[in-house]
Amino acid sequence: MRIRALRDSLEGTELDGYLVAREVDILYITGFRGGRYLLIPVDGECTLYVYGVDYEAAKSALGEVNVKLLKYEEDPHKTLSRDIRELGCRRVGFDSMSVRDYLQLQDALGDIELKEASEIVWSLRKIKDKDEIRLMKKAAEITVAGLKAAVDALNPGVREYEVAAEAEYAMRRAGAEGPAFETLVSSGPRAAYPHGWTTDRTIRDGELVIIDLGAKYRGYCSDLTRTVVVGKPSQKQKRLYEAVLEAQRKAVEVLREGVDAKMVDAEAREALGKQGYSKYFVHGLGHGVGLEIHEPPKINPGSKEKLEAGNVVTVEPGVYIPGYGGIRIEDTVHVTRSGVEKLTEASYELEIG
Repeated sequence: MRIRALRDSLEGTELDGYLVAREVDILYITGFRGGRYLLIPVDGECTLYVYGVDYEAAKSALGEVNVKLLKYEEDPHKTLSRDIRELGCRRVGFDSMSVRDYLQLQDALGDIELKEASEIVWSLRKIKDKDEIRLMKKAAEITVAGLKAAVDALNPGVREYEVAAEAEYAMRRAGAEGPAFETLVSSGPRAAYPHGWTTDRTIRDGELVIIDLGAKYRGYCSDLTRTVVVGKPSQKQKRLYEAVLEAQRKAVEVLREGVDAKMVDAEAREALGKQGYSKYFVHGLGHGVGLEIHEPPKINPGSKEKLEAGNVVTVEPGVYIPGYGGIRIEDTVHVTRSGVEKLTEASYELEIG
């Protein structure tokens, strides 16, 4: 459990309690999936609030936390506010909740202040420990198996959703809980859409095909994109591909602890600019990955963050030409003091078949 780490993070904040409302944050802190709220006072016993469907599982899994049953016919915010008052809390932080839940809980709390403080959880979640890296390596390994299955399925006449189905089946067979996000297979002119999704379009010989996929393993995600051509690539396709691959190489070379995230993004844009393609790079270079597929830190031109050892991020430059197609090359990497450790080890070959 990471309750001690979160309590330590409350020092100097003037908060005397913290309420975890997001299920994924509860999972991160306790290792249990299914809680409604987790109340962590600076001093005193922590309480996980659960409904009946998760009550017995929570009691079995969590020996260090008081598990309280919530009844569907009762307002959980009244129960919470009563417990917060009994603990003597006057200012309680929280990670994130809906406007409706916030208003109901603040109304029940009365003069006790409820303060948004999501940075407390994110300051912990951004830095992955050895166990998290181990799980993310496994997720990456499974993702690579899915990519191989997708590439093997690519032939003229096959539909995009058939390729995605083979990838997801292979990831499940390799041990994935499921996909970390909806598998994306976009071909031909549709490859010009960075989020082109997967359709029933028939893939044709000589077309660019973007395959963007990720597996989830024990809660942790991976993210990988490769672009391939079914058949013989044209000279233009080769030039575009080499430009994107070089942009990724340049970004990875400067990626390390202490570097400004926006500087890494700028490195990739400069490399594409030298080839005349920077205007076709229409999204940020990358994002954090962990229990969620999109987490801090962000690597884009507007980022104000410095990268830290323990961050796990994507590096995914792309070029998207409307009416023609697109290319994206993405890897998930672990930031270290001296550089990066690549988690997604997959082929960079453009041509298949």
